[in-house]
Amino acid sequence: MRAAPTQEDIRRQNLGALLRHVHVLGPTSRARLTAGMGLNRSTIGALTTELAAAGLIVEEAPRDTSGGGRGRPSLVVRAQSQRVYVYAFTIGVDRLVAARVGLGGVVLDRRELQRPGSGFSPKEVAEALGGFVAQMRLSAPHDGACVGAGVAVCAMVRGSDGTIPEGPTQDWRNEPLGERLSAAIGSVVMVGNDADLGVVAEHTRGAAVGCDDVIYLHGDVCIGGGILSAGRPVAGGDGYAGEVGHMVVNPDGRPCRCGARGCWEAEIGEFALTRGTAKHAIGGLAEAAARGDHDAEEGMRRVGDWLGLGVANLVNILNPQMVVFGGTLREVYLATAAQVRSRLNRTSLSVTREHLKLRTAALGDDAPLYGAAELAFARLLDNPLESGLAPAAG
Repeated sequence: MRAAPTQEDIRRQNLGALLRHVHVLGPTSRARLTAGMGLNRSTIGALTTELAAAGLIVEEAPRDTSGGGRGRPSLVVRAQSQRVYVYAFTIGVDRLVAARVGLGGVVLDRRELQRPGSGFSPKEVAEALGGFVAQMRLSAPHDGACVGAGVAVCAMVRGSDGTIPEGPTQDWRNEPLGERLSAAIGSVVMVGNDADLGVVAEHTRGAAVGCDDVIYLHGDVCIGGGILSAGRPVAGGDGYAGEVGHMVVNPDGRPCRCGARGCWEAEIGEFALTRGTAKHAIGGLAEAAARGDHDAEEGMRRVGDWLGLGVANLVNILNPQMVVFGGTLREVYLATAAQVRSRLNRTSLSVTREHLKLRTAALGDDAPLYGAAELAFARLLDNPLESGLAPAAG
């Protein structure tokens, strides 16, 4: 049997919950925190005092005092976004992004490198991201504190150690990505799959806020899925759950890079899987279809039909409240929504689609980047006062 939580356990949990509230909701009054967390005012006051002393938040008078209420207005609690930050990265097939993200989800600095038509080797990734971090450190405040680093990568990720067993190119085989990037930037880097982190971001700050059963579909050269069930990530035994791109939808279909035929990835990436030019190929096809090009219209119709079939399978199995389309699939869905809906209505069970919402990623291409930042902030939010952050000066 589990031992009952001690007072120290409860205090630590409450500190983390309060900091998470402010991190996600933005500047929040003490009164709102009291109502939202179900704690009394004196407890909220004690928690905010501790977090302020640690340099994680500041408390200030509200700027708008025109409400006419009686008594002293409730103090507003705000995250120390400029001082407390993480480094977040995304590794696509032909695009690297690095950002310094402040507590509260504020992007403070950002760097990007694109190489259309060709990929990056693991060594090139480490060198580029290490260089970006060195540049961003120059603009960080002298009393700032980096509390973590996270990366979203377009590849399978072994959950136990951040190793990439198989990536989109031959260079990425059993690649110790977490170890390589940690050495490059001088800080431990947590590694996650781009779709797994994309669903976390959209659930926290994007289209899926308020929905706890969500599938996020991310398109690059690969097709991946991030899944939340009852608000919890579905990772699988080794961290490989969500490889929806290798769901076979057409046994006699196109060859897939995995060795099978007719994988969903091969069918809905029909015009995209061309040596890392996915975004440009899909965008050009959609534009041509919009101009009335018959071949492009027919191609998009077929892609939309296959997209709808795969979504129908997932809806029947997982019964999500929402499916969110991100990466290149955002453009594909916008161009083929009618075909996707038609196939979904013909193929899925009526009860599983009754309350289903189909949405595009509110965070756009940066959904995995925000998810990588959330991964990096996790340790701080779980245990704010034991994260290694130095107390605020003064």
